Formats: sequence, C-alpha cells, structure tokens
Amino acid sequence: MQRVQVIKGFSKLSKEEKLKQVTSYFDNPKEAERILKTFWHRDQKIQNRLEEFSENTITNFYVPYGIAPNFLINNQLYLIPMVIEESSVVAAAASSAKFWSEHGGFHTEVVSMNKIGQVHFIWEGDKENLVNKAAELKRELVHGTKHLTENMEKRGGGLINIEIIDMTNELDNYYQLKASFDTVDSMGANFINTILEEFALILDRFFAKQEDWPEHERHCEVIMAILSNYTPECLVKTEVEASIEAFKNCDNNLSAEKFVSKFEKAVRIAQIDVHRAATHNKGVFNGIDAVVLATGNDFRAVEAGGHTFASRNGRYSSLTDVRIENGKMNYSLTIPMALGTVGGLTSLHPMAKFSLELLNNPNAEQLMMIAASVGLANNYSAVKSLITKGIQAGHMKMHLFNILNHLGASKQEKDKAVEFFKERKVSYSSVNDLISSLRSN
Repeated sequence: MQRVQVIKGFSKLSKEEKLKQVTSYFDNPKEAERILKTFWHRDQKIQNRLEEFSENTITNFYVPYGIAPNFLINNQLYLIPMVIEESSVVAAAASSAKFWSEHGGFHTEVVSMNKIGQVHFIWEGDKENLVNKAAELKRELVHGTKHLTENMEKRGGGLINIEIIDMTNELDNYYQLKASFDTVDSMGANFINTILEEFALILDRFFAKQEDWPEHERHCEVIMAILSNYTPECLVKTEVEASIEAFKNCDNNLSAEKFVSKFEKAVRIAQIDVHRAATHNKGVFNGIDAVVLATGNDFRAVEAGGHTFASRNGRYSSLTDVRIENGKMNYSLTIPMALGTVGGLTSLHPMAKFSLELLNNPNAEQLMMIAASVGLANNYSAVKSLITKGIQAGHMKMHLFNILNHLGASKQEKDKAVEFFKERKVSYSSVNDLISSLRSN
C-alpha cells in the first residue's frame, strides 16, 4: 500500500474515477478494483439507489441479515430481522425469545411519543422584556410555521409546545427556544429541523420589531437550530415476568432460586458501577441496533439518546431493572427511542422495506416496542451467560467460523473443527493447532 496523498476535487470525480483513484494506492490496483466491484449490486437500479444514500460511494459493505424467530410481543408472534456482524447476537436473541415465549412473552408499551428541538440563541437584554413578550412570540412562531406543520397535523401530529428556557446561569446571555413535536410514524428529523430553522428567522424578525425595547435588545444571535437526539418524552417500556421456578433449568449447577439471586445481583452491579453499566447497556443495543439497522432507521441517534437517558440521574447506569416479589422475577427495560416507519430509507432501501413487511408493516409505536423487546432479550441472554457458563462459551463457539475462515479452512476441516470443539474452549491458537495437525496428516 502506497502512502496516501491529498486529493483535490475527489467529490467531482465519477464513480469509476474515484474507484481508480483509491485503488491506485494498492500494490495490485486491478485486484483491489476487482474486489470492490464484486460487492456492486447486480441490479443497476438498486445500485444507483444505494449510491444516492451517501457521498463518494465506490462500493457496498455487506453485513449479515439474520432472523430471530419466536418473539412473542404483546401476544403477537414475530420473525425479527437483525442486521449485525457480531457473533452470537442473533442466536442469543432467538434463545431468549424462545424461553420468554413459553412464559408470556414480552409486554411492552409506548409511554410517550414527543420529540425535542431547540433554537439556541444569545440575547443581551432584560429578561423581563422577554417574559412579557413570550406569549406573543409563541403565537408568531406557531402562525409562521403553520404552512410547514399542516400536513403533519392532518396525520395526527405536529408542534406540541414551545418553551423559552433561560440558560444565562450556565452561559452569559444564553437562551433556548425548546419545542416538542409529535411526528407520528416518521422519525421526523427533517420535519423538525425545517421548522426550527424557520423559528430562527421568525425569532430574529420578532426582536427587530420591538420598538419599545432599547436598541441593543432588538437583535439576537442565533447560534444553531437543531433537533435533539435525547428524547426522554419519546419513551418505550418492555418487560418480561416469570415464576422463580421457571428458571430451574437455566444452569445445571444452579437452583432456580440461586440463578435468580445471581441475576438480580448482576443487574444491581450494572446499576451502581459505571464500567459494568457500559457493557451491560451495550448488550441492550446489540439487539436494538440490529433491528434499527434492518428497518432503515438511525441507530446512532437511538444510541445517543439511550446513553444520555442512562445518565439522567447524574451517573451512568443500567437501562434495565429487576424486581423479585411474590415468587416471580420481573425484568424490564425503559428507553427513549425515536423511530420511523415512513420516510427516509424505510421505503427507499429494498431490505428496509422488506424488514417492515416481515414485521407486518408496524407503525412507529409498534416498531419501538419491537426493537425494545429485542434489546431486552439480548441483554437477558448476556446476563444469563455471564452468571452461568460465562460469555465466551457461546461467543467463541460462534466465532469459531470466523477463525476457520481466517485460516482458509475447507468444508471438511470446518466439519471436523465443529465436532472437536463441541466440548472444548475455542481460541485462535487452539483452532490454529487443530487445522495445522489436520493438514500435516
């Protein structure tokens, strides 16, 4: 690989020119180009559409699309599409789903659907003047964006509320317009941001026409207008519950009572220790992200909001909670999640559209409940593994094929390796030793 240099005008090149520019740095440019082209979609129309989703696209990056069956959510069975590259996540989700389907399944509800947007501005004025004009300003903001909100209102959503937030104790002369929205079945980012940018223009005009204010108060400096990915009012809760006796076969070395006791302690540790909480919540997002990706939604926004919610009490903590009473264990997850089933990639990406059809074309609330249930399922499986056989047993069994592929194992070698490691721990060195011994005989 040659040393990369500054490239001017890269975005203006054609795809073929970009491809040749990138591969020119490789020792074998033709081979590098061949590899990239093998991942182009054979249907040119689909390939063209994929390329329009991002910039400077030269190929596609494939990630496995798996199915986790037997998810019983609010008494309805689902086949769950999961897009993820990490070994054992889909298997863990499926295992958890099967267990809980035999014990009532996942019970979930959307607590609220409101999303937040903000206009951040600096204003060097008398706070009382702003307070006295607040109602008038709000009316102008609502009236001035009516042309943007009317279609959303027809669908049952729209602008819910506007607040003026005084943040001058945190930063000199800093205020916010904080608005809440219901975007129904769309994630709503473009809708919200368009309104917020219009708010910024209206705000500037509003200050300029206040002739009874001192001259220096008739101007504000808008710093930015943008939605927030922290959506504590767009909240979903999912839970599972079973008698303690139901866990009697979870581990041969633990009684049902001992299993539940260890499970509860493991969750409590995630609630009080930030290092454990981070990994504990990652187990939640293993499931959620896979569903969010499969349905063409923004997993980065969901993660940002979820991790912020986990810190809402001033310390990062577990997103899940456990309760043991009356001979039962209840395990729950409460998390903010802004998802959409219309707009964006949900209908443009062929596989996102397929995923939604597989899920029986859910609305946004239903998709939130599905994704949250998968998150709780994966987290349950992870904690279960940790307190019993350990996380590596299942993880490395699934990772075995990654190691075998890295070593270029044949089908016959893979079959022998699978049989060999049924009762043995998997590691790179142990797999390498086995393959080497098979090839030397």
